[in-house]
Amino acid sequence: MDLIYGGGSVGLMGLVSQKVYDGGCHVLGVIPRALVPIEISGHAVGQVVIVSDMHERKAEMASRADAFIALPGGYGTMEELLEVIAWAQLGIHDKPVGLLNVDGYYDCLLGLFDKGVEEGFIKPSARNIVLSAKTARELIQKMEDYIPFHDQVAPTQSWNAGEPNATNS
Repeated sequence: MDLIYGGGSVGLMGLVSQKVYDGGCHVLGVIPRALVPIEISGHAVGQVVIVSDMHERKAEMASRADAFIALPGGYGTMEELLEVIAWAQLGIHDKPVGLLNVDGYYDCLLGLFDKGVEEGFIKPSARNIVLSAKTARELIQKMEDYIPFHDQVAPTQSWNAGEPNATNS
């Protein structure tokens, strides 16, 4: 299994990328130029693509990925996670989105999603976008078995149709 990730060599990102690389798999880090001196200390493993900003980073990672897994993390992880969930809901992609819920880290967030369904802000079918498991093995199995069956706002193909049409008002 290959890894596409945020490009850092420190913290959890660094640990995961090193383990994947040591296991003989391909590692691709995508990092904005401004974060290189902060997030890369010493030697980066695998291939590193330096991009101009966070938007380009997320677009590059999303276009290359077959699936998305969020490990416990901070605001950046949360923002990236919610964006790929929203993209699935909109129909921009139909790739599995998984949470590795180590020690219940994501329990409150999953509860918030359930509350959103209960209150009518999230369609019940859209709640199926997010998979979660306590172990990596269980999460990978759920993601391999994933079949998208939520209502998309727009078909995936329509997001790849090119330039938006201008309208006069």
